[in-house]
Amino acid sequence: MSQKKIKILFTIPNFDTAGSGKVVYDLVNNLDRSIFEPEICCFHDRGAFIKEIEKLEVKIHIFPFTINYHPLLSFPFRLIKIIQFFKKHKFDIIHSWHWSSDFSEPLAAKIAGIKWIMTKKSMGWGNKAWKWRSALSSKIITINSDMKSFYSGDTLKKVEAIPLGVDINYYSPQLKNSEILSEEINIEINDFVIVSVVNLIPVKGIEVLINSVIELDRPNIKLLIVGNDTGEYAEKLKEIAKEYESIQFLGKKGDVRPFHAIADVFVIPTLALGEGLPVAPLEAMASGKIVIGSNVSGVKDILKTFPNCLFEPNDVKDLKNSIIKIMNMNQEEHIQLENEMRTLVENEYSIEKFIENHTELYKEMNSGN
Repeated sequence: MSQKKIKILFTIPNFDTAGSGKVVYDLVNNLDRSIFEPEICCFHDRGAFIKEIEKLEVKIHIFPFTINYHPLLSFPFRLIKIIQFFKKHKFDIIHSWHWSSDFSEPLAAKIAGIKWIMTKKSMGWGNKAWKWRSALSSKIITINSDMKSFYSGDTLKKVEAIPLGVDINYYSPQLKNSEILSEEINIEINDFVIVSVVNLIPVKGIEVLINSVIELDRPNIKLLIVGNDTGEYAEKLKEIAKEYESIQFLGKKGDVRPFHAIADVFVIPTLALGEGLPVAPLEAMASGKIVIGSNVSGVKDILKTFPNCLFEPNDVKDLKNSIIKIMNMNQEEHIQLENEMRTLVENEYSIEKFIENHTELYKEMNSGN
């Protein structure tokens, strides 16, 4: 008689962007289906990446798995719908990839008698809701070293450190070939190409990178910004860079590997608030590219063994100096650093290790240990 599969529901608000959505995709796609029966729940089915999720051939629920706390009088009655949904489908584990401090989801899971895990994706903290969300959880997965400081006492005992992972076969070193992008971007063979793949929101600090390139004032330095370039912040950045042909906004791309291939350095200039664990620089490192980043939560974890590749957040001068250091490297030094960064991702941030760690955690939780 075959053993019952462990039924896991992965909850995430949407797949509008491919950040956390891609991580959930990789996790579901790589779980052993002879052991696990994964399902997904999100608020709506909009966004291009939902098409990729549908290819996973798992059940996708479109359901509001969180509710507003107000009005408080009706909160228990509205919560019942979520409890009934969880009970109806008899999930063994619910793994939340929601970024917010919502506690309605873990409360519903608790009442339904289902083990509930959250992955702490961002550095948001401080309100009571975060503490309630944490207290109601069965396990808390942290993705950078600073997150552990949020927890104490019994809550700290629930914490498991599992960094995100990337597909090191998909993201692998490619030969530099600017011709493949010649119709889209203006790059000469001897240009020094800086790439940043980023969701253009203020915390990412892209204006610091733009101002650094402007102040460097070297015609052979080209900055390519890849990511959704719509919205108020993006327009502000374009205004800063409008007189500089060397700074190009390329918009969102389904495949960023061609841009890795022509990059001399990848820059992540996140501001002081920091972030969970950014995947974009890991993808660049896996592609055999040098990454430099601001010395903030998440980024400093990735570059902990490369302290010379860290610069102070929101510091144009320090970022300029970091770029110059990379430019001044000889070819041998450049290649050695690229190889070392690729090796780090292979050893610590591979998708295989990411799946292995989650598999063990799910098994342990399901056994009641």
